[in-house]
Amino acid sequence: MSKVLILNAAQPYEFAPGKLNATFAERAKSRLEAQGHEVRLTTVAEGYDADAEIASHLWADTIILQFPVHWMGVPWSFKKYMDEVYTAAMDGRLANGDGRTEANPKSNYGMGGTLQGKTYLLSVTLNAPKEAFDTPAEPFLQGDGIDDLLKPQHLVFKFFGLTALPTFMANDVMKAPEVEADLQRFDAHLDAAFQHADSVAA
Repeated sequence: MSKVLILNAAQPYEFAPGKLNATFAERAKSRLEAQGHEVRLTTVAEGYDADAEIASHLWADTIILQFPVHWMGVPWSFKKYMDEVYTAAMDGRLANGDGRTEANPKSNYGMGGTLQGKTYLLSVTLNAPKEAFDTPAEPFLQGDGIDDLLKPQHLVFKFFGLTALPTFMANDVMKAPEVEADLQRFDAHLDAAFQHADSVAA
């Protein structure tokens, strides 16, 4: 069985206290532990130690990032986490610089990560309905999918050498939530993703 780091990156607000993302994070922890995986869970908004977080990234085989999409990206508290934790880890723990060398300073930017062979999974909640994605007739996203929207976060993990597992999204969670159905889909998504993660590790 594998080692899994779950990052609950929800930022509590009065209008959205983060209960749904906490539910997904705790559900992933419980389900994976029941299957024999070792799991660590960090709730970013509750605080963290940067060196301990870096150590958990090195320990983990798979990292699950659970967050609500805020203004087309991660909540500010996780941006702060990245600025503090990931910047500190540029000392060779998660990346050996940005991948370029003195001999070849114009090539291989972003390829200095040290976490090759490990995987990550993005799990997100959105106010946007599912129909907003992958639909060319929709005027806002114009056919873009969820991974197009989340490309900056994908690139962060690629920078450290991680390989993506399929993204999970729960849609319309503010205006038309289907929590039980989403949780059942999440269970199935995790099971399939970890079968794939095992094949990547092998």
